[in-house]
Amino acid sequence: MKSICFIPARGGSKEIPKKNIRILSNKPLIAHAIETALESQLFENVIVSTDDSEIAKISKQYGAEIPFMRPKEISADDSTFDEVLLHCVKELQSQGYKFDIITARDCTVPFIDQNDMKGAIDLLLKSDCDSVFTVCRTHPNPYFGMFETTSKGFLEPSKISPKPIKRRQDAPIVYELNGLYVHSVKQLLQTGKMFTDKILPYEITKEHGFMIDHEIEFKVAEIMYDLRKQSKINF
Repeated sequence: MKSICFIPARGGSKEIPKKNIRILSNKPLIAHAIETALESQLFENVIVSTDDSEIAKISKQYGAEIPFMRPKEISADDSTFDEVLLHCVKELQSQGYKFDIITARDCTVPFIDQNDMKGAIDLLLKSDCDSVFTVCRTHPNPYFGMFETTSKGFLEPSKISPKPIKRRQDAPIVYELNGLYVHSVKQLLQTGKMFTDKILPYEITKEHGFMIDHEIEFKVAEIMYDLRKQSKINF
């Protein structure tokens, strides 16, 4: 079955301006996702969807294809990922691209590697599911150590277990998504949405699932890259 890698990269990042092309370990952030996808040899094509000409230029320099520019109406702050993903699938099909699987890769998770991508794709191929999402186990856990406020402003547990939980290790396993979504194109087009009732988790390490959304996380990612280059950590 043919698979493509899809990397969404909108230009209007608010938390970290120009985040997708900010330099991390001597190359633009998006380049890490592009190069990992190309080097894996898992994909027929590596596609970047963007509304930004500078992102498009840099993406091409690192080997990605830009067969279309993303329309403004699905490039706003309130645009949904469903809209962006479905637009990509339909646009590529209209241009003659042939693929059965689309792997959406968030470029803000630079440490995802080819083994993570291959594992998630293999799970989709051998399972009866619509999609496979990479995940990490959450910490803190909403059953232990996370609270919300009541209408009166008082704290209450976010989730309550039927059995009392005395230790964090005894809390039910809860997963957080971390930026890699493998979809059956057939099922995606049938349902019209990425979140269905038949999604399987593929667990990866916390290090590989490290996501950059804030300035402090960019700083941490820089430290992680430096330590890995110096062989002081291995992940």
